[in-house]
Amino acid sequence: MGPIVYVVDDDESIRGSLTSLLMSVGIQVRTFESADDFLAGEMPDVPSCLVLDIRLRGTSGLTLQQDPFKESVRFPVIFLTGHGDIEMSVRAMKAGAFDFMTKPFKDQDLIDTIAAALKRDSELKRQERIVAGIRQTYDLLTAREREVIKLVADGLLNKQIADHLCLSEVTVKIHRAQAMHKLNALSPECALSARCRQEVAAGAACPPRRQVEASVFAALWPPSSAPGSIPANTNCH
Repeated sequence: MGPIVYVVDDDESIRGSLTSLLMSVGIQVRTFESADDFLAGEMPDVPSCLVLDIRLRGTSGLTLQQDPFKESVRFPVIFLTGHGDIEMSVRAMKAGAFDFMTKPFKDQDLIDTIAAALKRDSELKRQERIVAGIRQTYDLLTAREREVIKLVADGLLNKQIADHLCLSEVTVKIHRAQAMHKLNALSPECALSARCRQEVAAGAACPPRRQVEASVFAALWPPSSAPGSIPANTNCH
C-alpha cells in the first residue's frame, strides 16, 4: 500500500476539491468530516500525513495535537484554515504541526508541502523499523554483554569497565565485540558515546550514517552520567 493523505474538514466542497487535487498527482486520499470520524478510522502503517482544518465541529483541529489524541496521530500534520491568525499559527507550530497554511492556497504549494511531509514520515518509519529491530536483537545479548555495553554507552574505556566489573581487559574486549556484532552497530564510537546521545536527546544530529545507531542507544540508555563518572569497583579480589 502506498502513502496516504488524510483530510479532515467539515466543508464537503473542500474535501472534494482536495481529493481531486491529490488524486490528480497520484496520491491516495481518505477524507473525514470530523476529527472523531478520523480517529475512529483505520490507519495503516504506511507513510502518511494529515491535512486538518483547525476549526471543526466537535473535537477541534488543535485538540488533535494534544494528549491523549497526539499518540493516535503519529505522522506530520498540516493545518489548513480560512480563519488563520498569528496566535493560532503559533499554537499549532508549538504543538508540533508540520506546517500551517491559510485558505485560499496555491495548489502547488499544498502539493509540495504534502510531498515533504510524506518524505519525512517515510524516513521516520524507516528509522523506527531499524530501531525496533535492534531493540529485538538487544534481547539476544547475554547478561554480561549487557553490562559491558551499558558501560560502553556511558563512555567508559575498556580498562575502566574491566575495573568496574572485576574482569580482565581482554575479557571486556571479547564481550564488547560480541555485543556490537549482535547489535550490528556500524559506528560504535559515535553511537555509544554519552555526548552523542545527549546531543540526539537535545535534538541535534550525528553524522547521517550514525543517526540511527545513536537514536537506538539514546532510547535504550538515556544519558545519565558523564564519561568515566562511574567509580571503579573496590570489591574485586
